[in-house]
Amino acid sequence: MKARTIGTAAAAAVAALAARDLLQKRHALLRNFPVAGHARYLLERIGPELRQYIVTSNEEERPFSRDQRSWIYASAKEENNYFGFGTEVDVAHVQGHAYLKQRTFAGPLPDLHDPAAPLPSAKVLGGPRGRARAFRPGSVVNVSAMSFGSLSGAAIAALNEGAAQAGALHNTGEGGLSPYHREGGGDLVLQLGTSYFGCRDEHGNFDLARLREVVASAPVRAIEIKLSQGAKPGLGGMLPGAKVTPEIAEIRGIPAGKDCASPSRHSAFGDTDSMLDFVELLAAETGLPVGIKSAVGELGFWRELASMMARGDRGVDFVTVDGGEGGTGAAPRMFADSVSLPFRMGFSRVYGTFAEVGLTDRLTFIGSGKLGLPENAAVAFALGADMVNVAREAMLSIGCIQAQKCHTDRCPTGIATQNPWLARGVDPASKATRAAHYLRTLRRELLKVSSAVGVAHPALITPDDIEVLNGDYEARTLAAVYGYKDGWGRLGPELAEEATRLLTA
Repeated sequence: MKARTIGTAAAAAVAALAARDLLQKRHALLRNFPVAGHARYLLERIGPELRQYIVTSNEEERPFSRDQRSWIYASAKEENNYFGFGTEVDVAHVQGHAYLKQRTFAGPLPDLHDPAAPLPSAKVLGGPRGRARAFRPGSVVNVSAMSFGSLSGAAIAALNEGAAQAGALHNTGEGGLSPYHREGGGDLVLQLGTSYFGCRDEHGNFDLARLREVVASAPVRAIEIKLSQGAKPGLGGMLPGAKVTPEIAEIRGIPAGKDCASPSRHSAFGDTDSMLDFVELLAAETGLPVGIKSAVGELGFWRELASMMARGDRGVDFVTVDGGEGGTGAAPRMFADSVSLPFRMGFSRVYGTFAEVGLTDRLTFIGSGKLGLPENAAVAFALGADMVNVAREAMLSIGCIQAQKCHTDRCPTGIATQNPWLARGVDPASKATRAAHYLRTLRRELLKVSSAVGVAHPALITPDDIEVLNGDYEARTLAAVYGYKDGWGRLGPELAEEATRLLTA
């Protein structure tokens, strides 16, 4: 027994010595090759890039797949954006995939060979309410709200000049109208968020006199009151202090170097009734069309708004519906994933609310939330959208690589950062040309799609022209999927005739 005990102890001692020797060798390895010890952190940091370019298939990556990004990049560079050897989508089995139904015969159609073919809105913005500065937007595809501060000055300048070249509108975002929004000559939509940046007094309250000054100083064509956005509905915005440079602080009227938190709701109005008073005040003081932007949650607000507008004395000129899949604003994961409805469901509910009271021809519907791809945009038009706004797709067109570092101020392409060393990588002149190419290409693709359906303008695509796959053996029209009644999603006869005439005269 004693010999066995001694043998066991000896074995344990030998094992301990071996373990100590192994640990010493591991420490020596890490001292000599420090990269090995930090490899997992490096892999975590470059995880998005690895997945995008190595791991995932062409259709798997989110928010934008490799195929989707490739189409945008090729379009922006005026390269061949066709795909060969058939689709990689499992078209017979993908749940929820939308299919357009082409027609054998068609009425008058526009010239599809003109790369700069115009595609104006079928509706006059502000016309039904008699705004003094009502106008017909020259493009149904426009640049969505992205603030200077979230994006670099070079990126804003590139998008503005690109919008000007393509005849599109450029939304300023809630961060105020910066010098970079004025550089390219693009027409602007001035967005007013809950902090009223650029149009506020020293206490952060809305300042009407300041608004008049801003509108008079730049080519502002419309005003958009932002109630919420798809990336962070009901939360308010946050610009990290690292991004609040002295320049941004001066434009916004806030302290430099400190986190800038926007409240979740407006202080200039507190309910639907006072909001409409605010809308009419802005329209009367500026003559501009005034609308609202919102993600869609509960529908009580929309029902009340439609009911009040049905009286005819007050109303918004346009409604921008943002889908929950929108993503230009950084947000807590919970809000990005699980707050507010996706675009198709949210938009269809809002459109139906106005359709119930017969107002759809009297205001312009704008969609946003991953609609910068032809198939998604076509569905939006079929549901009743008159125009679409593009944000991340516009960023991709000027060089974004979907690194998903927008909230860190370390965007490697210089687009979503205030770091001067990184931002100098964006050449506004060349990137503006790419943005313009992308906007024109998307419009041209929409013309091709609408012509395949047999109509002259994408606004004439109806919810019966698209079917959605429901399981392996059944498909339903958009009208059936989203509960549209007869006539919903369609322009009235006069507007439909005018839309055709605009493109075929």
